Amino acid sequence: MIEIKNVTKSFAGRKVLDGASLIIPDGMTYVIIGRSGCGKSVLLKHIEGILKPESGEVIVNGHNISKISENELNELRMKIGFVFQGGALFDSLTVGENVGFGLIEHDHIGNQELLERVEESLSMVGLSGIVNVMPSELSGGMKKRVSLARALCINPQIILYDEPTTGVDPITADSINELIKSLHDKLSVISIVVTHDMKSAYKIADRIAMLYRGKIIAEGTPEQIQQSNHPVVHQFINGLAQGPITETVEPKSVLDRTQKVHR
Repeated sequence: MIEIKNVTKSFAGRKVLDGASLIIPDGMTYVIIGRSGCGKSVLLKHIEGILKPESGEVIVNGHNISKISENELNELRMKIGFVFQGGALFDSLTVGENVGFGLIEHDHIGNQELLERVEESLSMVGLSGIVNVMPSELSGGMKKRVSLARALCINPQIILYDEPTTGVDPITADSINELIKSLHDKLSVISIVVTHDMKSAYKIADRIAMLYRGKIIAEGTPEQIQQSNHPVVHQFINGLAQGPITETVEPKSVLDRTQKVHR
């Protein structure tokens, strides 16, 4: 359903993606790993159509993201739920208004049906009865669940997760992992998760791919990744200070700035 073909993308003259290629089959939970700032979130934003490649192609549901009209892109986006790293909730809107935002903006739906969809989505993430609560009253873990409920509210075929366990305690992180697994099994959606949390990756993934210096350098089942002899993969998944990743320190200042702009 999703194919990334030799995609390149640069910010301020620095290549973040440099010929990245990946095929993600239907109905799979696919985890993309890599160091912070390596371009994982940038790759997600290409699938969503928020960013467009300088070269290469991103094919979603048979559509080349770069070549379809704005109306066609908006229609395609209504099939893609995006769970942002920090939740990205609107502080001035209630939880219910945040969850129903996509439908309010892009779909013709009656108030009663909208409320039912919002309540159903919140129930699926274990947060029933909080439609009138403000985001400022929520914990970090609850904000992530509300962000997920917003993604679910549009009945997506694809859910994109940007670092879903970052910034929460280990117990909350594990509950989010369990939620990702249960929703994938229940809804039969494609789930694409970017993370540097290997415990999370092993728990939820059907397949794992590693992004390094703008390319996918390894791909396989969690067991295959764990047994990989690739020196970069071995250093990363084992959290080792010494190895090829750190032998040459990559200049990160430009990439860090661009990541802040596009997250």
